[in-house]
Amino acid sequence: MQSGSSPVRVALDTNRLTDLFQGDANLASFLGGCDEVWIPFVVLAEMKAGFYGGTCQIRNEALLSGLLQRETVAILYVDRETAEHYARLFVQLKRAGTPVPDNDLWIAALAMEHDLALITRDRHFDYVPQLRRALMP
Repeated sequence: MQSGSSPVRVALDTNRLTDLFQGDANLASFLGGCDEVWIPFVVLAEMKAGFYGGTCQIRNEALLSGLLQRETVAILYVDRETAEHYARLFVQLKRAGTPVPDNDLWIAALAMEHDLALITRDRHFDYVPQLRRALMP
């Protein structure tokens, strides 16, 4: 990291973690330059469900295990503050008529609570203006 620059701290959505496991070299390079890469608990659960329902469970479990062994990667869990963020977002989006799937609300709440930039392909996160998004090269 360069002197005086801010640390790069991101959270990964399920679709981008899937992209990583499918060999997205640009994403892998970007994540390699991040100071912190967080995987929200719900992303871990969605990935595991995909592993159990898929045909490459052993391969995918190995990829996930390797990723989680990296010093800069960790799982992000909920707490009381996350629940507050979730509840506020739920009401905000419902009132605006732009609901977001529950699992994605948890992801947004965690990213906001921890001031992380979210890496995702899902456009419905655009309905959450206070959520920072990572700008991928």
